[in-house]
Amino acid sequence: MTAPSAAGRSAVADRPALRRCVAVDPDAFAGEHWGRAPLLSSAEALPKAFEDLLTLADVDELLSRRGLRTPFLRVAKNGSVLSSSQFTAGGGVGAEIGDQVADDKVARLFDEGSTLVLQGLHRLWPPIIDFCSALSADLGHPAQVNAYITPASSQGFSAHYDVHDVFVLQVAGEKRWMVHEPVHPDPLRSQPWDQHAAAVAARASEPPLIDEVLRPGDALYLPRGYLHSARALGEVSAHLTVGVHVVTQYALAEALLAIAGSDADLRASLPLGVDVADPDALAPFVAAAAATLSRAVGSASPADVAGRVRDRVWQGTRPAPLAPLAQVAAAQDLVVGARVRLRPGLRHRLTPAGDRCVLDVPGNHLSLPATTAPALDALLTGATAVVGSLPGLDDADQLVLVRRLLREGVLVPG
Repeated sequence: MTAPSAAGRSAVADRPALRRCVAVDPDAFAGEHWGRAPLLSSAEALPKAFEDLLTLADVDELLSRRGLRTPFLRVAKNGSVLSSSQFTAGGGVGAEIGDQVADDKVARLFDEGSTLVLQGLHRLWPPIIDFCSALSADLGHPAQVNAYITPASSQGFSAHYDVHDVFVLQVAGEKRWMVHEPVHPDPLRSQPWDQHAAAVAARASEPPLIDEVLRPGDALYLPRGYLHSARALGEVSAHLTVGVHVVTQYALAEALLAIAGSDADLRASLPLGVDVADPDALAPFVAAAAATLSRAVGSASPADVAGRVRDRVWQGTRPAPLAPLAQVAAAQDLVVGARVRLRPGLRHRLTPAGDRCVLDVPGNHLSLPATTAPALDALLTGATAVVGSLPGLDDADQLVLVRRLLREGVLVPG
């Protein structure tokens, strides 16, 4: 009695969000490109273009009518990020804030050749919220989305690498992309490109691995570490960058190290007066710590590691938004015959625990009677369910269960 998580179900499903980004079968992408090699996908080979996610008109609306504040907008020119004071102002009467995006300032900077970076669109713009949630579930790794809007014949950033994988989705205009092999493969988040600036500059002067023009509907996948730069051609260019914050072996090591913190020997203080700058003085303590650490991590269970990594990954991507007022009303007015469904994008895991079962969701652990397991299994499939037709419970108990899950944000009205 364990319902697969959203990510687990996606592993055997069609992965429609991923298919929008790559022109090969998801299994081929996983085996040949994921974390290994770039992939360029033409619009003709993809299901559809990306104008349903963002258009230039949408960009204007975000910049002028949505009350954006920093850091949801960055502005860059010639490889340098401008101070937010150059494109923000006070919010006016009734809005006591000082960092609201000023559309007239943005227009002036854009006219002068600055690139606009709309950050965190996976939290701002409904089509991208839904798309990013679905893609994160398909990949099993958290994702974010930024948009880069570049004036004609301009370049916002010089050659650099990212510490996360990216999908570049060209929305409007044309942009020439130059991609080079890594100078520091598979960088961690603590290893940004400026730590290798000289090597990056030298590699960027060599012939590129990829030199292609992306047009509307084209997509490019880049594993972390691949150098890249882009220049808009003869018109305004806009693309979405989906940043995938991949879970690494190092993340497992971090979880193991956190678990090792429960070992009393590792928590013990070093002797008074020890000279930590002297390798010889420190050597026996290093050896002892290494031996203790090996013992501690060697006894850690996969379940302990999974719990820590799971929480980190699940918290990295929020599920689909829910409407607070409608959600409360649905719980208060719930009746037999009401239709409900799993909140889209919600990661979850259901496990037995004696006469109870535990439903883990991001930030919450719900302990429920084991008798609710068949009904929970039905609800967690993601299909719309009808209160009164759930297995294993009478109508009154179904109402109690569904009402609680609505209040906890696990289910939404269907």
